[in-house]
Amino acid sequence: MTTIEHLLASARVAASIAADKGLAAAVHEVASAASRSYRQGGKILLAGNGGSAADCLHIAGELVGRYRFDRPGLAAIALPTDASVNTAIANDYGYQQAFARQVQALGRAGDLLWAYSTSGNSANIIAAIETAREQGITVVGFTGGSGGRIRDLCHHLLLVPSDQTPLIQQGHLSLGHAICELIENQMFGEAG
Repeated sequence: MTTIEHLLASARVAASIAADKGLAAAVHEVASAASRSYRQGGKILLAGNGGSAADCLHIAGELVGRYRFDRPGLAAIALPTDASVNTAIANDYGYQQAFARQVQALGRAGDLLWAYSTSGNSANIIAAIETAREQGITVVGFTGGSGGRIRDLCHHLLLVPSDQTPLIQQGHLSLGHAICELIENQMFGEAG
């Protein structure tokens, strides 16, 4: 794929996301659920592998730091960040439990888990979702293609209309940014 072809494919996916009224409604529902959780002392846990792990760090930074304007930090934990925790869990329990164990230890009823899996079939993400649901944690699934196995496991599904991992990840970042902006506005007003 040439650079121009990639950019055009990216633009088509972005246009499809923007035109999807159901997806826009889901983004608003996720932001409202996050704002409710924050008002009740909750937090957002984020889990993903590879590029999706980087998305977790990026979005946690937007929430804990700031997105558009200065305001108090919002609690968000990117579960892929701690190499010692992740490798200890992987060594003792298997990599499939790397995020589930952290959700069990850090999550509380009323929190949100943002679960990133471009295929929707990552075993460790599915295990984290199952643990979250057992604990009364609201699950937001970020996926693409058909949604894979997580499609029916999430309270809120944000499905990017593409089968190409890089384009799905670009869509996830756009959706995450839209949610961050809505959360800031809901929690602190339009301009802080």
